[in-house]
Amino acid sequence: MSEIQDINARLGALAKALPEVAGGFRQLAKGAHAGSRFSGAQKELLAAAFGVVRGCEDCIVYHLDAAKKQGAEREDLVELLGIAVEMGGGPAMVYAAKALKTFDATS
Repeated sequence: MSEIQDINARLGALAKALPEVAGGFRQLAKGAHAGSRFSGAQKELLAAAFGVVRGCEDCIVYHLDAAKKQGAEREDLVELLGIAVEMGGGPAMVYAAKALKTFDATS
């Protein structure tokens, strides 16, 4: 099972256990991704960068998978990772390295 499949399986199990919470979160995510000023790929890269700042490995993997599926480019991620490191300091540096490795490793 790939890392993204594992994440999706865990999220699916949680959604079954907490359907109202999961449904509310899906609505929140849908609303957060509404609008057209940024592309879907840009929004997913931003979410991955926030994952770097927050130190959430699964968020990084999940949002980079979505970003790549929407045509995100490595150069865009690298630029956002610089800002994430600025805002998150040393821990963000470590997660930025994880994000870049994840982007490069997935197809």
